[in-house]
Amino acid sequence: MNISRDTFEGVFIKNFISVGLGVIITYINGMFMYAFFRNPTFYNDPRYILYIHLVINDVIMLFLSVTLHVMTYTVPLVNVTVCCFLLLLVSTTSDNTALNLAGMALERYVAICKPLHHPQICTVKRTYICFGLIWLFALVPALTDIVITLLNQPISYFWKSTMCYDKSIFNSNEHLIKTIFTQTLYLLSVWMTLVFTYIKVFQAANAATVDQVMARKARNTILLHGIQLLLCMLAYVTPFINYIFFALFPNYKSTFMFITYLLANVFPRLLSPLIYGVRDQKMFKCIKTYLTFGRFSTQVGSVGKKPNS
Repeated sequence: MNISRDTFEGVFIKNFISVGLGVIITYINGMFMYAFFRNPTFYNDPRYILYIHLVINDVIMLFLSVTLHVMTYTVPLVNVTVCCFLLLLVSTTSDNTALNLAGMALERYVAICKPLHHPQICTVKRTYICFGLIWLFALVPALTDIVITLLNQPISYFWKSTMCYDKSIFNSNEHLIKTIFTQTLYLLSVWMTLVFTYIKVFQAANAATVDQVMARKARNTILLHGIQLLLCMLAYVTPFINYIFFALFPNYKSTFMFITYLLANVFPRLLSPLIYGVRDQKMFKCIKTYLTFGRFSTQVGSVGKKPNS
């Protein structure tokens, strides 16, 4: 970000908004995490395990994203080694989201189209193996960026300080080629998975041999996966969006960068609980029960207290 033209009030407002939204979204995600870990019935359902993995991943990514944003203004120069580690985590959690969405779509496909085989295919053990593969596939591109930097730069480079964002460190042609290749491969794979599962579930919904209500919900869920993936893809196109707006409104560069940052990195983290947690009756019922019980307990505690004499 170009912080040289930002006034103190502008910097304060941007950090206040980003941190405030981060706290609110983390609290909302935390409620669904609390409901999951307090209800043992969720532990044996791959669908909910995949969902809570997505929520936890979003919490980690949101924390890192807000931290880097605040550091842009408070600690603009960061050690390259520390920055590489932070960017490694950000890149990995970002790719995790798309891959996790593909896994959730495949689970719904098996549940609707192959219901008799669902208990054997979608087991808890295989779900955790899926997590390992997701993190592995997401980690490889991020590690490749660091390896390319190691090959192109002397060791002393990693002791320097720089602005901590990817284009500041991973700026060679090799990085660009790697990024285009991996992002295209991963996004195409996820989109093909979503389209395939949606078509299969849609066909199953028109058949008389499946639960029509369950099939319709699964189809809508996969469609929402696609919407969420589109929002996640904003992170890849924001440089082009910023470039266009910079040419049209050169005096508002910092403002447009902040807006696109919120749209690409902050608001999508709110979608997981709203799309899945609120729509799912079982999860939403647990959240509602915990919130109602909390208010009831507070009222009982207040009534039970004796006034000071």
